[in-house]
Amino acid sequence: MQAFPLHPRGSAVMAEARVHLDHNATSPLRPEARAALMAALDQGGNPSSVHADGRAARGRMEGARAGVAALCGAPARGVMFTSGATEANALALHPSWEIAGRPVTCDVLLMSAVEHPAVLRGHRFPDAAVELLPVDEAGRLDLDALSDRLAAHAAAGRRALVSLMAANNETGVIQPVAEAAELAKVHGGLMHCDAVQAAGRLPLDMTALGLDLLSLSAHKLGGPQGAGALVAASEDTRPLVPLLRGGGQERGRRGGTENVPAVAGFGAAAEAARLAQPQEAMRLAHLRDLLEQEIVAALPETEVVGGAAARVPNTSCIAFGGLKAETLVIALDLSHIAVSAGSACSSGKVGPSHVLSAMGFDAVRAGGAIRLSLGWSSTEQDVERAIAALRRVVPQVRSRSLRAA
Repeated sequence: MQAFPLHPRGSAVMAEARVHLDHNATSPLRPEARAALMAALDQGGNPSSVHADGRAARGRMEGARAGVAALCGAPARGVMFTSGATEANALALHPSWEIAGRPVTCDVLLMSAVEHPAVLRGHRFPDAAVELLPVDEAGRLDLDALSDRLAAHAAAGRRALVSLMAANNETGVIQPVAEAAELAKVHGGLMHCDAVQAAGRLPLDMTALGLDLLSLSAHKLGGPQGAGALVAASEDTRPLVPLLRGGGQERGRRGGTENVPAVAGFGAAAEAARLAQPQEAMRLAHLRDLLEQEIVAALPETEVVGGAAARVPNTSCIAFGGLKAETLVIALDLSHIAVSAGSACSSGKVGPSHVLSAMGFDAVRAGGAIRLSLGWSSTEQDVERAIAALRRVVPQVRSRSLRAA
């Protein structure tokens, strides 16, 4: 079978290497994760089997569990492997829990208006029991609003489950998770954190943050797609209503034969990300700042969304006034640069970002925002190529837009 040429003009023209600046959508597979995944595939075995092959598979599972637990400062037995963060969030956001042997019921779910769709739409609470809380102009949760709602519910005898992301997937803005958790505890509530975009980019410690539950995704930090985890701060915390019932896997918290190769890759990626995190944070912050400074200086009507707030070091959301993000994404793609317009999980939709809308952006400002996100494989050359492409593409797109208007 003849393969399609890499370049539209024919195979004689060498295709330019692509630059991946969309790590918040998915990060390329780390070498450590690839090696662990392939070794597990070669070995095989069902981790529920008691023979040697099964015990070996179980050993890989437990090694990965320890690696994921170390990434977020949790006990290994608190790690529940899932198919990804979407499933982990759906498992977490349910009213009924067992903690230290006693049932705990949450009556309401409180979450910020800028949460990922997997939280906004992935919960298992009745719609009438869900409240969205406002954010400030940087996209950070309004803690006074949270305190007021927690106090009101506690006074009425209602317990709240609070869900707040560690860092926003579109802007990179860091949320006041520890402060929110402290408020939740004062009023007898539980605290969940979607830490997908923070894992491996910020130091995570569930105990220090005061979390009960935390969601992770493997492929956001260089692991394989198809693996994630819901992590409990205590091994005695378990959902009373699992999403999947079956043969009692994951200590009865999630039925079904585990995806051992993906889990093994997840554990290896988590360990690599944890060990590299301090140095990577400085390296990526330097590249992000270089990117933003050059773009803002070269192109008028450009602003860095959330630029005045604390952000994860790898994420830059840049709004280009008067332009359409979808057009810029396509133009950059033709220049071999991969970026996103908002959340990749929502890229099939046409409309303003709910995150930017909650931050007070009008449709025009929000409509021209693109996200550039760096990761473990990003280089200074990648950033330089992105800067050159934006300097070339933005004036062209703006000129065409003006002519069309």
